Amino acid sequence: MKGVGELIAVLGSRVLRYGLVLVVGWIGLMKFTGYEANGIQPLVAHSPLMGWMYHFLSVRQFSAGLGVVEVAIAILIALRPWSPKTSTVGSALAVVMFLTTLSFLFSTPGWEPSLGGFPALSALPGTVSAQGRGVAGGGDMVAGRVANVG
Repeated sequence: MKGVGELIAVLGSRVLRYGLVLVVGWIGLMKFTGYEANGIQPLVAHSPLMGWMYHFLSVRQFSAGLGVVEVAIAILIALRPWSPKTSTVGSALAVVMFLTTLSFLFSTPGWEPSLGGFPALSALPGTVSAQGRGVAGGGDMVAGRVANVG
């Protein structure tokens, strides 16, 4: 029989995993809207990792493609009960996605000069940074738990 602590740990990992699935899937589905496509445009345009894609994709096409990737990552993570290895791949891809999101912090102009410059961020890169740090930690934890438990 499992102890209370172990049951809480199992419940916590499930809440974290499916919370991550919900957030990543929701953000991915938002990429299909014009609002989100236009919202990420300045971030992507300044990114050395992704800005080059606007040379052959429109803002909406890139956003929709990114949405497909994000929804696929959410589905891979959700497959844990049926395929732990597939879920591990999804979690690792989520970490890469979050680290890419964090890279916007360094490539997007956004230090707030009225507050003295670095480290005061304007709203957009600051929001991305907070989102990326929080969810990357969750992706790391889920990937590690799946890899260790099997």
